[in-house]
Amino acid sequence: MKVINDAIVGFVKLLPKSVVHIFAKKYIAGKTLEDAVRVVKELNEKGIAATMDVLGESVNTKEESELAMKECLEVLDAINEHKLNSNLSLKPTQLGLIIDKQFCFEQISAILEKAKGYNNFVRIDMEDSATTDATLELFNKLEKKYPNVGVVVQAYLKRTYDDVKEQDRLGTNYRLCKGIYVEPAEIAFKERQQVRDNYLKILEKMFDDGNYVGIATHDDYLVNGAYELIKKKNIPKNKYEFQMLYGVKEDLRDKINADGHKIRIYVPFGEHWYKYSIRRLQENPQLAWYITKSVFSLN
Repeated sequence: MKVINDAIVGFVKLLPKSVVHIFAKKYIAGKTLEDAVRVVKELNEKGIAATMDVLGESVNTKEESELAMKECLEVLDAINEHKLNSNLSLKPTQLGLIIDKQFCFEQISAILEKAKGYNNFVRIDMEDSATTDATLELFNKLEKKYPNVGVVVQAYLKRTYDDVKEQDRLGTNYRLCKGIYVEPAEIAFKERQQVRDNYLKILEKMFDDGNYVGIATHDDYLVNGAYELIKKKNIPKNKYEFQMLYGVKEDLRDKINADGHKIRIYVPFGEHWYKYSIRRLQENPQLAWYITKSVFSLN
């Protein structure tokens, strides 16, 4: 089945971007900040919080990174102006991590300073394993100065439980996700249940150490497991939230919301939608199959 799914996704990558966009737009708010504001308003009206993300990663020049920083600042201004229940997520490589670590630190510091003035929060996304150490180092340096910052950790990496044991001592605010980047078996769990088991092991450790956790998953098994841990350990509602991606399993999103748990939706937008959408298709080959069938039905 994996071979078939990979082949389908590979076919979709060969299609014109205009065709992919027709279907992939389910996962993105749009190409502009105005599109993202509209989507977040709609979510807020349903009692659902958001985190906004300007799409883009692994930029190669300081000029590109400075433009990304400017866009992040504009997002924070828009959140404040429109009184949205949203914070901001960002990728370190988009802000210059692989160009110059100090430059990246200064860029994100400027974003955090503005967010602090608005009493808002910024989440540092985790990318592939090549940047894990640098991202945690960056986060720990930022966290010493700014309390309004959190980081993402990925349950499929074998190192993450040990990372969390260290980070918990600092009172780290987490988003815990499975992870989506393709990593070698030497450093990452490959079996679905292994990842699930590690996810719940890490989540329990975070709860036991009193850290705030964004429980980021679309897996019913993990949602039910989190529910059980919350009940068993009597975790107060101000110590966790659930998080999901825009356009994914909205029925589960609405159930979590109706069950009285805080839920936050990750709302990506921007011109760099293609790479993000391909990753979503790799995660959800059924959608890639739907695109493929639709293309052939046009002939």
